[in-house]
Amino acid sequence: MGQRGIGMRERCEKLWTHARLWTGLGTGLGVIERGAIGMRGGAIAYAGPMADAPDAREVIDCAGRWITPGLIDCHTHMVHGGDRAAEFEMRLAGASYEEIARAGGGILSTMRATRAASEEELVASALPRLDALIAEGVTTVEVKSGYGLDLANEAKMLRAARRLGEERPVSVATTFLGAHALPPEFAGDADGYVSMLCEALPQVASLADAVDGFCEGIGFSPAQIERLFAAARRLGLPVKLHTEQLSNLHGAELAARFGALSADHLEHLDEAGVAAMADAGTVAVLLPGAFYFMRDTRRPPIEALRRAGVPMALATDCNPGTSPLTSLLLAMNMGATLFGLTVEECLAGVTRHAARALGLQGRVGTLAVGMHCDLAIWDVERPAELVYRMGLNPLHARVWRGS
Repeated sequence: MGQRGIGMRERCEKLWTHARLWTGLGTGLGVIERGAIGMRGGAIAYAGPMADAPDAREVIDCAGRWITPGLIDCHTHMVHGGDRAAEFEMRLAGASYEEIARAGGGILSTMRATRAASEEELVASALPRLDALIAEGVTTVEVKSGYGLDLANEAKMLRAARRLGEERPVSVATTFLGAHALPPEFAGDADGYVSMLCEALPQVASLADAVDGFCEGIGFSPAQIERLFAAARRLGLPVKLHTEQLSNLHGAELAARFGALSADHLEHLDEAGVAAMADAGTVAVLLPGAFYFMRDTRRPPIEALRRAGVPMALATDCNPGTSPLTSLLLAMNMGATLFGLTVEECLAGVTRHAARALGLQGRVGTLAVGMHCDLAIWDVERPAELVYRMGLNPLHARVWRGS
């Protein structure tokens, strides 16, 4: 890949040299063995062979290390109050979901803790989780609401999520997930709750980059999600959907009909859903942490998604109840070992396809001229090590917007 978008003699502010590049572009995802990255104004100004690289005011010798795009965690619930470790212990002792719920556990326990927490407390509790991701080269993260379950507390969660991007050098995409569960105030009245969410959307639209829902028998019906999505689209908000995790309600087809950025989980996805996603360009976000933690046995239909050319992203699903995972490197290993993804699929799943799942493919996810200069520099001999190892973090340096 040659130089694009900058004159050969125009100096860069910074130049990373003697690097091996995994650009995420082209055949074999654009590997350049003797490459360089140039930065101007926080954006990539050059990505190509060292022999053609421009001059720069500052030169950083990477000593043969690999550079990939900064990693992207495109599905998290990292802002929440409390934890569910006690429920985990109860499950290990044989307690059922129903027994845990009767004991006051489940998502409503997180709702109570989240409602009781201040915005400051939510930010403070989320920062260690975010720091763990940043330490592994993550430069963009998505954060959902969904544990407030009323207008004031959902807005509080979204404000806390936005503040994470002020506290740390990271890009944060926010998602409104009011349709996550039914709060006690609307017990037995899911339709009424969805009506409230539709009416509340204009009040949270400035805090959210997308709208999400949980389309399951224990969540919300396709008809209810359709009402929410229609309201979102009237406001110009893109949509995403948790669906086909526990059953097949054809939520993926519904999501595709609305041009959803992504459909997530997908263990029970069928061929019709795969075809609809392929036609719509909807990304399949795979969440092996939840699959592992919940001891699931039904894998998403990886081969069908491959055949149809559906982009597959990987994410941690970081949340207190079903995936308390804060390692995107481990999520890649799980994607390979549990779901059968290739190394290239795993790497594309936390870069290029993860960016697309957030509607950010024009800004992040590949090493190309004009993209944000978000880089991860690795002490590895080959990119496969990023997927192969468990519990070892080989990050040498992380660059966000050129710094």
